[in-house]
Amino acid sequence: MRHRKDHRRLGRKREHRHALLRNLVTALFQHERIETTVAKAKETRRMAERMITFGKQGDLAARRHVARFVMKSEIVAKLFSTIAPWYAERNGGYTRIVRIGHRLGDAGETAYLELVKSVEQREQERAARIAAAEAKALSQSGEKAPKKKQAEADEEAAEAAEDKPKRGRKKEPAGAGVGGGGGKRQRTGPRKVGGG
Repeated sequence: MRHRKDHRRLGRKREHRHALLRNLVTALFQHERIETTVAKAKETRRMAERMITFGKQGDLAARRHVARFVMKSEIVAKLFSTIAPWYAERNGGYTRIVRIGHRLGDAGETAYLELVKSVEQREQERAARIAAAEAKALSQSGEKAPKKKQAEADEEAAEAAEDKPKRGRKKEPAGAGVGGGGGKRQRTGPRKVGGG
């Protein structure tokens, strides 16, 4: 019998479980797809679909109810202005759970929890991703040529610096130097303080 077994406890106290679900629902609305365990996904789905139903109502009381649960005010605005209109013609079933296998660490069964989108929305997102990838490829190919030119200019500057003597030191003649015997010996250690 399952008397009074309303929900999964997820191994947490009430306050911790409530905070976890609030965070997961907020992340779901923000990113539109999250990865979590199957048990957490099933619990999060209950709350997320309830929030989307409030978003479809659109009145002030519904907005206040959602604002009490969702963590960020900009996500509340996104829910009411963007996400809820997607499901104006749909009665429930706003989310989908896609199982993706077991975790390596503890063999927990993981899944994606995502918002269901129409075919048109998926095509628009696909076109946007392709356009972004093309723009990135163009920008990378455009940046490589100036970097090569910059590297060549740096090499030329380094060669020119080697030809010039450094400031403050005189260039020694070819015969002078170590073992030459003449001239002033250069100090290598710290100078003595005082008269020495």
